[in-house]
Amino acid sequence: MNRNVLLFAGMFALLAIVGFGQSWSVALSIFNLCLISAIMALGVNIQWGYAGLFNVGIMGFAALGGVAAVLVSKPPVTEAWSAGAAGIGLALVALGVTIAATIYVRRKLAGRLRTLATLATVVVGFFVVRGIFDPAVEAIENVDPALTGYLGGLGLPIIVSWPVGGLFAAGAAWLVGKIALGLRSDYLAIATLGISEILIAIMKNEDWLTRGVKNVSGLSRPVPREIELQNSDWFISLADTLGANVVTFSSIFVKLSYGVLFTIVLLIILWLSEKALKSPWGRMMRAIRDNRDAAEAMGKDVTRRHLQVFVLGSAVVGIAGAMLTTLDGQFTPGTYNPLRYTFLIWVMVIVGGSGNNWGSVLGGFLIWFVWIEAEPASAWLMNAVTSGMYEESALRQHLVESAPHMRLVVMGLILLLVLRFSPRGLIPERGGR
Repeated sequence: MNRNVLLFAGMFALLAIVGFGQSWSVALSIFNLCLISAIMALGVNIQWGYAGLFNVGIMGFAALGGVAAVLVSKPPVTEAWSAGAAGIGLALVALGVTIAATIYVRRKLAGRLRTLATLATVVVGFFVVRGIFDPAVEAIENVDPALTGYLGGLGLPIIVSWPVGGLFAAGAAWLVGKIALGLRSDYLAIATLGISEILIAIMKNEDWLTRGVKNVSGLSRPVPREIELQNSDWFISLADTLGANVVTFSSIFVKLSYGVLFTIVLLIILWLSEKALKSPWGRMMRAIRDNRDAAEAMGKDVTRRHLQVFVLGSAVVGIAGAMLTTLDGQFTPGTYNPLRYTFLIWVMVIVGGSGNNWGSVLGGFLIWFVWIEAEPASAWLMNAVTSGMYEESALRQHLVESAPHMRLVVMGLILLLVLRFSPRGLIPERGGR
């Protein structure tokens, strides 16, 4: 326990160093993203650490959380709803009828007739759906495309989108799990990666839903805006009392407010995760992870349990995705990439200690901190190393320009060192594997 406390104390000491050395605004920005990264790492740990499920589609589930932030918080575009919402709804009904008809045909017919009837049903259904869907989409996207061109959302407080993001991700995970959880682990990884790329492609191209690559900006906030604080008498009085600059203090106050909200969510999810891990359900999941055949021999429905844990972990990632979009204040589908939303999260879990929730939280903090600070630290190091060289030196220019890429080298080095000297992570799972 003392070692764990020291590790977390060291992590917060690093954040304090950034606060004193750079600025507290930068330190709090890193802290908030560390909190969100820790929640994502907890979601992956639920899947991998509890049940051994190798999910590399984290990016897609995080993006669904971002979609929830848009659909919940943005006000509805009434003109767009009038122009094409009915057509979208009718197209969805036609799609449902096509699916039901296909299932009915395959159940009632047999042999070659079933194959031909299935093909005919699918083809006819496709053209009917597209015939209704395409004109509706075109009508929606033509409604002031520079500013809207989409249906908008429900106009609710954005904090409501956090649990909704979890529900979106959980629903998608249920569908994916029904298809892919019967596959071997390597095939499951390929399937989840492919499905996440499909989700991102849909978000980039379906402008009527979330404006696609045009992005959605100006999302509402669960905390006050800086300009509102700067014009508030109570805040000006508080800044004067503390002897702080109003503009600087407003930025710090907003980041602190986000930090409080994110910390509450992290602690709730961490508490629930610990309860689940120590419960009979958690012990059963670890038994399935360690010896699937023995668990099946004892009468456990392994596929069903895997589906449960896959849905739960994805829901946590979806919540974190909605929180991240809330913090950014905009939804940008083009920024979702596997390096940031899959590889880094996996590094957090591995470095922190898979199977240990506290380890995942520590990994989320440490890896995100290093990911952000590696670039300025590398720039300082390169300038120090090349300080004795001529300004025009090609070698000096190359080393200085390569500093931003050092974060990838540092990530790889950290991962190699942890795997070599602490293969079970900085805070290993109790009792081992």
